[in-house]
Amino acid sequence: MLNKWEEFMSKNYKKVRERCRKVLNPKVGYFQAQAPVAAFLLMHMPAVQAFWCLVSISDKYLSGYYNPGLEVLQRDGDILHALLRRTAPAVHRHLVKHKVEPVLYATEWFLCALTRTLPWDSLLRVWDCFLCEGVKVLFKAALVILAGALGPAKVRKRACGLCETLEVLRHPPEAILAEDYLMYHMTRLGLTEEDFDGS
Repeated sequence: MLNKWEEFMSKNYKKVRERCRKVLNPKVGYFQAQAPVAAFLLMHMPAVQAFWCLVSISDKYLSGYYNPGLEVLQRDGDILHALLRRTAPAVHRHLVKHKVEPVLYATEWFLCALTRTLPWDSLLRVWDCFLCEGVKVLFKAALVILAGALGPAKVRKRACGLCETLEVLRHPPEAILAEDYLMYHMTRLGLTEEDFDGS
């Protein structure tokens, strides 16, 4: 099976990609960040179902994320930044001090819906919530990753600049990406629906 894995993914991924270019959104076409999402879906269903699931996710949950200019992504980065100020003030101050803008670390998290960030077990749990609750789950997971990675004072002290801080966020500790840790801390954030409307 593993010998044929690359061939299987290549063949099925190409089908989804071509459908996206032709049908999904003629203005946008196919956006490269959709590839990890499409690959994740292809692991669970045939290509045609994966395509229509990708269409639904792109239209309902990630609406506007793949538009030229990425205005929706930038807006959501600002919302994430405001939520971080409330949930992890020390981490927020660190990011502001070193001029680490959300677009520098959260773009991949949001555009790929965490498919390139989380280990498999965590990803499955987060996606269960994501498909039920929507994009706010991505915010919650991002807040937990930020607080877990940069929460300890000794980590913030070692991350003494923009590049060092981004390196910590690109490679967060495995323990904070673990399914139980992530889900437990996501439920303890104490955020309401109104908090996601534009903090």
